[in-house]
Amino acid sequence: MRFTGIRWNRRTAGIGAAIVATAVAGTASLAAAGFGEDLAGWSAGDEPVSTALHTVAFPAANGREVTIPRRDTDRFAMVGVTWANPKVDFKGTIDVRTHAVDGKWSGWRPLELDNHFGPEPGAEATAGKARGGTDPLWVGPSDGVEVRASAAGGTSDQLPAGLRLELVDPGQTKRRKAGAAGAGHVRPERLQPVAEVRALEPTATDPAPTDTAPTDPTPADPPTTTAPAETTAPAPTDTTAPPAATTAPAPTTTAAPAPTTTAPPTTAPANPVPTPKVVTRAEWKADESIVTDQPTYGTTVKAFFVHHTAGTNSYSCADSAAIVRGIEVYHVKSNGWNDIGYNFLVDKCGVVFEGRKGGIDKPVTGAHTYGFNTDNAAIAVLGTYISTGIPTVVQDAVAHVAAYKLGQYGNDPLGKVTLTSGVEGKYHLGQQVVFNRISGHRDAVATECPGDALYGQLAVLRSKAASVYGLALTGLTGTKNGTTYYTKNTFTASWSVSTPSTLISRFEVLLDGAVVATTAGTARSAALTVAPGSHTVQVRGVHVLGRTAATPTQSVIADSTAPTFPQGPTLSLRTGGVSSSVVPVTLNWRSADNVAVRSVSLTAPTTGTFAASGAYGTTTKPGVTTTWSMKAADWSGNTAASSAAWTPVFIPETKATRTGTWSTYTSSNYLGGSALTATAARASLSWVFTGRSVAFVATRTSTSGQAEIWVDGVKATTVDLRSSSTQYRRIVWAKSWTGSARHTIKIVAVGTSGRPRVIVDSPVYVR
Repeated sequence: MRFTGIRWNRRTAGIGAAIVATAVAGTASLAAAGFGEDLAGWSAGDEPVSTALHTVAFPAANGREVTIPRRDTDRFAMVGVTWANPKVDFKGTIDVRTHAVDGKWSGWRPLELDNHFGPEPGAEATAGKARGGTDPLWVGPSDGVEVRASAAGGTSDQLPAGLRLELVDPGQTKRRKAGAAGAGHVRPERLQPVAEVRALEPTATDPAPTDTAPTDPTPADPPTTTAPAETTAPAPTDTTAPPAATTAPAPTTTAAPAPTTTAPPTTAPANPVPTPKVVTRAEWKADESIVTDQPTYGTTVKAFFVHHTAGTNSYSCADSAAIVRGIEVYHVKSNGWNDIGYNFLVDKCGVVFEGRKGGIDKPVTGAHTYGFNTDNAAIAVLGTYISTGIPTVVQDAVAHVAAYKLGQYGNDPLGKVTLTSGVEGKYHLGQQVVFNRISGHRDAVATECPGDALYGQLAVLRSKAASVYGLALTGLTGTKNGTTYYTKNTFTASWSVSTPSTLISRFEVLLDGAVVATTAGTARSAALTVAPGSHTVQVRGVHVLGRTAATPTQSVIADSTAPTFPQGPTLSLRTGGVSSSVVPVTLNWRSADNVAVRSVSLTAPTTGTFAASGAYGTTTKPGVTTTWSMKAADWSGNTAASSAAWTPVFIPETKATRTGTWSTYTSSNYLGGSALTATAARASLSWVFTGRSVAFVATRTSTSGQAEIWVDGVKATTVDLRSSSTQYRRIVWAKSWTGSARHTIKIVAVGTSGRPRVIVDSPVYVR
């Protein structure tokens, strides 16, 4: 025996449930990922795709709870539950668990009971009897299911009549032959349309059936090439009397729906918003054979409603086209609508899909926001966004589509609009309600859609759709000091913005309030040439719908003049210990700039970074000429360099002119191995040198006394050489001049009482 469309096996149950399967084939070019090599994908390339709906009527229930025990099924990837009366406000829970193809059973997952009614009564001819239902849940490629449904806790709460499990196969191309997918998984080479009613045989663990299972007809072998025309099977007859609580409410007089027509507008208004990138119905391989009626049209688009589809957020974006196909099948075959309800859908990667047919540039009447479908449009984000909002790429996509639909008719996405309710629902029939032009589903219908997190992002979506939102000047080339940028005569201004580039007409760069550069909406920088002096810079963005936004002004100073060195690097002796290889010195400098010096760098013989002017204590080698190089930089990047060469020189004490009595001490602790010492008052030593700095080198001990220092015949100071510890080769005094000249230095012993000794080592000078 051979069957098509539904896998026949002994483990499927017969509990009075019947499966109805329908399928059709189509072609398109959108490539989407599949289920691996052995499962060949829900869609791929230009291969035809067959979709199918398998329905299972729930067994007779006690009015409060019912289950469909675990069972094998034909392959599906989306699941939902519907009931007979679309007006029933079902209070309770429905949970499902599914078996992944070649995988394991999932945990229990809830189906969203969101009372998504869709079209207004009589607004469109439906493909079948309208039914209420849960939101469909994407579960991925599956071949087994288990369901449990419970009414809420109130005593009057009952299960709705006519509960039916909906298993949607969004279509696949070729599959492996029998045995390729694993033991027991026998699959046809290609799924064919099926309209037979199948009875399912019970598993060993299933309870005994309460009704007699339908007789299984023996179907003919399926065609091997072309799919037969679809025959829609009747919905299974519900054998359980509906509880009182689920009886349809009394009819309500409805207002006449807004004028619609099946003829599309002959000409669409010019749209200032560029057409968004949209995956067309042909590309996502919509099942056009199940859409039996022509689309209907309003005359304008007044508002744009944002939805989420509920279900999982963990889907792969490669499966998005299959998810959209599944929603189409569910809306048409399960809910009984004429077509997919939403005008657009967008996945978590920001890919937008055309929804209801009729033309994305036309005011197509959808079945998305009950009571407010005509002259409005809607988009649904695939997934659930209650605690987590949509990422930036999705925000940008939704904002673009909203601006496109509203902007075509001159409607401001940041504005408000008064709409009239077409049904008795959250608002009374005929009630006028003020909405934001971009609103959430919950604004119009008693629902949690589009989820708290996404609903909280609607203000951002409005701003992105209508304005240059989040525009900020992120920097200018050059250097920032405090709140001011410094540059030469050219610089680049950079900025960032949150509004999608496709919604920005242009950016304008303003210098001192005047536009000096214009860029495309995709640009994020612009180069400018400016005259020397102080300026202000701004960036202004122009939205395609006309709004503008500008950054705060930024101060910038243009300067192309290099710094100067009024005093280049100059070396002076300083106090400290000396040796045959080390002399302590101070490097001095002074730089200037017409605006401001940023820093001065020492580049040789060592490196360092300093302020515009200052002194730097270091050491150098005596008897060696060393070049000291420095570079000054201003805040605009202009630089100037200055260098000078200096040589420290020791003057041996033996070269001194002496008065009084001096003795020679020899020791390796003294420079050159010797020093001169005197104890008598007024004994003196003097030297003549040519240089710009000179220092007195002495030995300090606990018994050392005082000495006078005379320079060029004038007493400069008196130093006390006493120290609690002995210190050899110490510079105890130094003097510098602005330039190099001939000088005389004389050391005179004071003859201090009790400690008259003075020990003099070689003095040192810089030339």
